[in-house]
Amino acid sequence: MNTVRWGIVGTGAIAHGVAGDFQFVPGAELTAVASRTRSKAQAFATKHGVPRAYGSYAEMLQADDIDVVYIATPHPQHRDVALSAIANGKAVLVEKAFTATLDGARQIVKAARENGVFAMEAMWTRFLPVVAAAREVVAWGRIGDVVSVQGDLYAYREFQPEHRLFAKELGGGAILDLGVYVVNFAQAFLGDVKSVDCITRLYPSGVDSAANISLAHTGGGLSSLAVGFDGHGPGRMAIIGTKGWIEVEPRFHHPSMITIHRNGVLPRIIEAMPTGRGYSHEFAEVTQRIREGHTESPTMPLEDTLEVMRVLESCLRQAGIKHCDAELTLV
Repeated sequence: MNTVRWGIVGTGAIAHGVAGDFQFVPGAELTAVASRTRSKAQAFATKHGVPRAYGSYAEMLQADDIDVVYIATPHPQHRDVALSAIANGKAVLVEKAFTATLDGARQIVKAARENGVFAMEAMWTRFLPVVAAAREVVAWGRIGDVVSVQGDLYAYREFQPEHRLFAKELGGGAILDLGVYVVNFAQAFLGDVKSVDCITRLYPSGVDSAANISLAHTGGGLSSLAVGFDGHGPGRMAIIGTKGWIEVEPRFHHPSMITIHRNGVLPRIIEAMPTGRGYSHEFAEVTQRIREGHTESPTMPLEDTLEVMRVLESCLRQAGIKHCDAELTLV
């Protein structure tokens, strides 16, 4: 496969944000976009120079000239769109959080594996150059054994009950939107989790406005994480080891600089700017894997996605929040 043909499902803010980065991905072609109304799809296509616009998700998912779809709908819609795409032989890149529920995530993973179709969560942070550099620093043993990850991701939003971020039926709340970043980051450096303690604040709409998450990892590491929509924070992350630590400069989920601190050694700064807005790196990963016939990414494997979803669902359960994957009729 020389050119991997992409389609985007959904025309919300994140879809608009990522569309321009396809130009930086060799071998990738943004071919189509689908919305629930043709007018929205056409407006998106006109704005971003996308050749084809579809007025239904199903129409695009059944098209023969699409190889992979980027699913940019609200969390509860991810499961059914992904399952339909997979059933039609399409690879999927699913926006985080992967689904609204752990069971929904398991269904996607099972379908992708049974059908031999590529699937990945769109955790762009893992693919950014400076985060890759942090992984190399850890792998080289520069900070010794990693024993802890600490950090926050506060992103203040004015409470608007009808907005996706605050509406329970749309999977709103800080845990799914922001917690997915901090938990994913901790899991990437410390591995799977054996215990979860989560304390939350809630909005009147019944979703979480903020959460403090404490994780004990199976390898002995500890994570202390905080997220919220109701305050301002630096968005800093620290990877702490037995010989030093790495500071991932704010905002850690799309950083361009890390600082390595080691005992008795002057701090070392590594800078690496992302290409485009930073989404190009995850698109390049998916494009390359599909061209090579792979069904998973070793950098963002499906088992990691399932583990992060398990932790997030535990946090939600402790907060008394139960989300559901929407039952969609794709027409």
